[in-house]
Amino acid sequence: MLLSAAKEPVHTAHFMTYRQLSAQALAESDYDSFLVELERSLTDGRQDPNLVVQQTLTEIYYGPTNTSVDELPIAARTVIHNFDPRNVTTEPEYYTDIDATKYLARKPYIWLWQMFDRSPLGQNALLGHRFRRMLAPHIFSKVGHNFKCWHFVEWSFGYNLSFGDNVVVHRYVLLDDRGGIEIGNNVSISDYVNVYSHSHDIDDIHKVYTPVTKIADGVRLTYHSTVLAGMTVGENAMVGTGAVVTRDVAPNHIVVGIPAKTAKVKGQSASSHFQTK
Repeated sequence: MLLSAAKEPVHTAHFMTYRQLSAQALAESDYDSFLVELERSLTDGRQDPNLVVQQTLTEIYYGPTNTSVDELPIAARTVIHNFDPRNVTTEPEYYTDIDATKYLARKPYIWLWQMFDRSPLGQNALLGHRFRRMLAPHIFSKVGHNFKCWHFVEWSFGYNLSFGDNVVVHRYVLLDDRGGIEIGNNVSISDYVNVYSHSHDIDDIHKVYTPVTKIADGVRLTYHSTVLAGMTVGENAMVGTGAVVTRDVAPNHIVVGIPAKTAKVKGQSASSHFQTK
């Protein structure tokens, strides 16, 4: 009886592309009309954007209603008040380094984005990607072509955050742009990544440093990784799962661990990297 040789596992590579999906024709038409009308209402200067946000969120959460706000129960009235960005505060508004003028101009769009994500519509990627792409230029300092953002992404100010072309930001990412974050072209940011641009003095917690953090072209920040304030992650570098970047990452380097250290350089074997050190 012959014993068959054990087979090596086969690893199949797939190009990083998205499938083209769509809703039914009527839904697609309504999605497009909703976004066009919403952006027009927010930006044409005829209405206060805060009131547009309040009305939009009321319709998203409750649907059409002919009931006057004054006739609603107090709990329902409280919710309606909460849909108006002027009646809420966010954590960044308590930071002393905030530019209040810049932030208040963006706050209606920020609140609409955050409340949309938590609404019955928020999990719908077909609408969500378009919705966030529509709002993004009104919030961030720069947004390149083909920006794609999934749900529950958070940032600090927004006005200190820039994106190049073909950037993908996945779920539950935190982009703390207090000092500024510059994200290049063709960058992928995986779920639960944290990127910071502020830190506190070890002796005086009230003393805050805000250096700019830079994520260069072609970088991949993988699941649960963290980039600390003031770091530069060089072109085509990759930060491994759970790694914490505490110093600059050279171009093409793959870093892992806490603190993150180079495990491999793209185009080289791991052994040749360590032999040259």
